[in-house]
Amino acid sequence: MTFSAEVRSAFRRGDTEAVVRMSEAEIARASAAGDLAGEVEARYALARVAIRDGDLPEGAARARAALAVAVRSGDRSLEERPRHVLAAVARMSGDLNRARELYQESIALNEELGRPETVNSEKHNLAFCELLLGHLDVAREMFAAGRERVFRNGWADFVPYVCVAGAALASAEGDHARAALMVGVSDAAFAALGQVPDPDDAADLARVRAAAVEALGQAGFDGEYDRGKLLDPRAAFA
Repeated sequence: MTFSAEVRSAFRRGDTEAVVRMSEAEIARASAAGDLAGEVEARYALARVAIRDGDLPEGAARARAALAVAVRSGDRSLEERPRHVLAAVARMSGDLNRARELYQESIALNEELGRPETVNSEKHNLAFCELLLGHLDVAREMFAAGRERVFRNGWADFVPYVCVAGAALASAEGDHARAALMVGVSDAAFAALGQVPDPDDAADLARVRAAAVEALGQAGFDGEYDRGKLLDPRAAFA
């Protein structure tokens, strides 16, 4: 398994200590070998760890360091992940208009690179910006289009994030019973893959959960949540 595949797998399953250990070793190796791609990947991984730990300024600083190496390489494809992190930091910091701009730039870059799955992922993130800005109709349409692409193309790793979007949209619409159900669907979908949510999506789920518990009470939330954990994601959107 390549370093990139190994470190991303460790991050997705929540093994932060392994990510830090592998990434620090890879930075040392890649720097000595002049392997700019390896250094970018490792610095990107450390940026994600900082964000998961709640240190957004440090996450941004590490992403900028990764981006500087990517730009120096002259390989545009290496810029994609650091730019994604900087957009995520803007979104999580509440600078939604800036996040929207950065996601639009990331979408354009990934279209240029011929990466349709990543284009879809960044459109998902852009839809969250629209949702948080109060543009529910735009977000609803974007989430539906992204969900259709995920199911049609069999992008299994992205199914849990489609469910997160469903939970967030239901919460924004004031349907807290459905939001609680979709939190259950989301958690089960992540567990089925042996993964945990990315930091920005984890924050979105936490907000939905808190709003649903406040609206329904803990017992009401638990009932819908437990029902959602038993649903297949496709069935939850039927």
